[in-house]
Amino acid sequence: MPEESLRNVKELKQKTGRVAYVNARLLNPASGLDAPGGLLTDGKLIADFGPGLFDAGVPEGAEVVDCAGHCLAPGLVDMHVHLREPGHEHKETIATGSLSAAAGGVTSMACMPNTEPVIDGVALIEFIQRRARETSLVKVYPFGAVTRGLKGEQLTEIGLMAEAGAVGFSDDGVAVFDSMVMRRALAYGRLFGILISQHAEDPALSGTGCMAEGAHATRLGLPGIPEASEVVVVERDIRLVELTGGRYHVAHISTKGAIDAVRRAKERGLPVTCEATPHHFTLTDESVADYRTFAKMAPPLRSEENRLAVLEGLKDGTIDAIATDHAPHDQESKRVPFAHAANGVVGLETLLPLALELYHLGHMTLLGLLKTVTVTPADLLGIPAGRLQRGRAADLVLFDPALGWTLETQALRSKSKNSPFADRRMKGRALRTIVNGQVVYELGRPRAR
Repeated sequence: MPEESLRNVKELKQKTGRVAYVNARLLNPASGLDAPGGLLTDGKLIADFGPGLFDAGVPEGAEVVDCAGHCLAPGLVDMHVHLREPGHEHKETIATGSLSAAAGGVTSMACMPNTEPVIDGVALIEFIQRRARETSLVKVYPFGAVTRGLKGEQLTEIGLMAEAGAVGFSDDGVAVFDSMVMRRALAYGRLFGILISQHAEDPALSGTGCMAEGAHATRLGLPGIPEASEVVVVERDIRLVELTGGRYHVAHISTKGAIDAVRRAKERGLPVTCEATPHHFTLTDESVADYRTFAKMAPPLRSEENRLAVLEGLKDGTIDAIATDHAPHDQESKRVPFAHAANGVVGLETLLPLALELYHLGHMTLLGLLKTVTVTPADLLGIPAGRLQRGRAADLVLFDPALGWTLETQALRSKSKNSPFADRRMKGRALRTIVNGQVVYELGRPRAR
């Protein structure tokens, strides 16, 4: 692991004290607070916050941080991240993923179980937790696999893994396609009040497809993946939710038909939620261009109609959360013919500015947008995050929503650099990220050597 991360983790365990954040724009999506004010941390916790907090002066001995009018909000919560450890540490580790998260203002993230070996037992849940304690600058919560080895056949010990700390279950990367297996997973999930997240894709319909079906796939001579591949799985699963009452979540939803199905399910009061990624509301299948493998992902980038449907879903609340599906890959996995390239893009460091585009373009209010990356994903996972609250952990992000910058992929802190947003002009950036009251990232601070 990087010396920087190890040294920082050790230092954070030693630091204590009070810090007064003054002259801030306080944003708390959980309560609707958006006002000038201040916030006081005491050790690992939020001691107090609010407008006029320091009108009579800051407490004696407290370190003072002038926020210069910038936004101070709960740290971001990314509920869908691939950290590649164990098994593919050459692509990412918990340590390097945490560096990337901290730089993006993410203080809590949930990691997917499609590692090698698969996180399909209590021992692997405990391994992730231990490695996170030892090496991570931010908080890491593991998902467990729904089925052993992601084979879609035999359920894992959902109850024992939930008791050990799994915050949800998913076979992400592949669908739980067997209807009886999915029915049982939802039923067990209901017993333990745990979320079952589905990678909605019919493998028979997707076949050998490697990008969205349509005119661009035809022009490039690439096999396409139809929208129905996602829609039919979501519609089937909603029927199973009606049967079981289990909590069901659609990961990285990307089609109008699936979003409409979720919207109807919500209208009927079913426990159905979903998330969308920044790349699915900012890019289309045109981004594949001349076989651009950094724009290859699963689900694939879709048509403009589907991109607009994702935007509408976020605006009307059908889509509950924004998550990155951060999927790091090395050059050897991407610099190959398009059909053979690995699916996925890195996203932790671009989550905030890409999400802020929804605010800058007038699609969502700033509080409404922040809700999708703080309190809502935290509540879906059942973790104590995403809120400004006295006595809670001081997990915070200070950001400037108007700061312009250009993404240079080689400057990404992730071990992998596979972003489709290279050289894109961004607006908005984390200035400081705080976890348990301690600074884990500050823009412009030289990296340790």
